Amino acid sequence: MTWANELFDFAFIPETDNRFAELAAEAEPEDWEYHNTTSEHPHPVLFNYVRYTYRRIAEENKIALSEDGQFACFNTGLVTESQEPIYASFETNRREAVQPWYFKGWFRRGRWELNKFPELPDLAHYFDDPSCLVFDHRKELRVNVEHIIEENKVRFPEPYRNMDNFVLQTFLKGAIDNAKERVRRSYKTAIPQYFRGQAQLLLPLCFGHAQRADLALVVERHSTFYRASTCLTLDMAYNNARQLAKPEREWLQP
Repeated sequence: MTWANELFDFAFIPETDNRFAELAAEAEPEDWEYHNTTSEHPHPVLFNYVRYTYRRIAEENKIALSEDGQFACFNTGLVTESQEPIYASFETNRREAVQPWYFKGWFRRGRWELNKFPELPDLAHYFDDPSCLVFDHRKELRVNVEHIIEENKVRFPEPYRNMDNFVLQTFLKGAIDNAKERVRRSYKTAIPQYFRGQAQLLLPLCFGHAQRADLALVVERHSTFYRASTCLTLDMAYNNARQLAKPEREWLQP
């Protein structure tokens, strides 16, 4: 069966912000906020997590239907404090010319509302080779420093974004060298993210303080080397990394 690519094309979710607040309360405690970026939604990390989880779920056709075809659900990938999986549940939308489904609620596995589904759907799957989640320091890291600055200077914190590009290159190259040494000492430094169909790695770029990252360097894996040509703010990086798993906050602390 073919599903809409976007959550809000798939289903109408009334009072959306309230529904996501309910999910935040149902799931085990987690920081779902941006710390340096404004957002039009409360709990923006959670909002985006569910949207992108749905997108992957739809690609994999992991949306379950009730036997009568009147109800649907998918696995959010989140759990309650007691580690019980949480599902998003929907019923057919009786209004015409709108989304085909209508949001019913977030239900943990044991709720009777899910009894209508013969089988409950599995988690979203993002990678087949676990080695893509670990940075291999033996491979060359090729960094397009000039492109990172030209295309992403607005993402740099003050006072770096106002520096001359050549001066900023010097700071950036030093931060990249430090990141390579850091990930060599501890593989946990490289945090995986999922973006446009592939797993990538995030490395910390520290300009002003050794223990506090200012940006995240995005690293793509190729067969014999890594390539980096962009960077993300910490809020952006955490948002992307959360898609795969709750990141360790060794350095990714937006």
